[in-house]
Amino acid sequence: MTTTTTEQAVRRVIRYMQMNLAQELKIDDLARTAMFSKFHFTRLFQEVTGTSPGRFLSALRIQEAKSLLVNSGMSVADISCQVGYSSVGTFSSRFKTCVGLSPSAYREFGGISPEVASPASAPSAVAHSLSLRGRVVFPPGTAPGPVFVGLFPSCVRQGRPARWSVLDGPGAFALKDVPGGTWYVLCHSVPHGHEGELFGHPAPGLLSVGRYGPVAVVPGALPQPAEVVLRPQDILDSPILLALLDVAGKQRERAAP
Repeated sequence: MTTTTTEQAVRRVIRYMQMNLAQELKIDDLARTAMFSKFHFTRLFQEVTGTSPGRFLSALRIQEAKSLLVNSGMSVADISCQVGYSSVGTFSSRFKTCVGLSPSAYREFGGISPEVASPASAPSAVAHSLSLRGRVVFPPGTAPGPVFVGLFPSCVRQGRPARWSVLDGPGAFALKDVPGGTWYVLCHSVPHGHEGELFGHPAPGLLSVGRYGPVAVVPGALPQPAEVVLRPQDILDSPILLALLDVAGKQRERAAP
């Protein structure tokens, strides 16, 4: 089976997910849509997207909820049903975990997070000795804009990044005091003046994304420099779930616990 055929099947499943967010979708349903066995489908989906079908579906639901909160007058309860949650409490908890704000706060702030929370505890002495450095590269013809660089435990841009930085454009970055573990460097960027358009469903071609990893951070061993080449976001890329940061803020870098 060619990569193109595999990707076509995964794209077909993602479009099916997008059209049926309010429905209870099981792995068997998704595998039938892809015309694969359940085991084969799960493995191929993970290989193509970097995450499981269940987590990708959850990300699509939260993405749709973000868009509805900012662009509609629907109640939080109605939105939770619209994106496939039978319990508004479960939806609100999941939303806050993924986005960093409760649904009501996300709506109140207009989709903008004032900041990523400060660390609850200081990093360890070992973490202080480790920094992950690298460079973000824009492809030719990409309009310049701020770049978010985050360190995440998976390929899904959700929750509180372990470390993060905002660049004014392409170039070098340094994530300091990196804790041990396996991480992904995930980056995204929009052209200057379009930061406020990232509410759920960015216009085609607006958002550029890139990832590097997995990176194994071992105490005492300096990680290799990471080069992240951005490209236009594709349907195979998991949505960006964390709330859009206020990039105009004075503090450009945070460390999270």
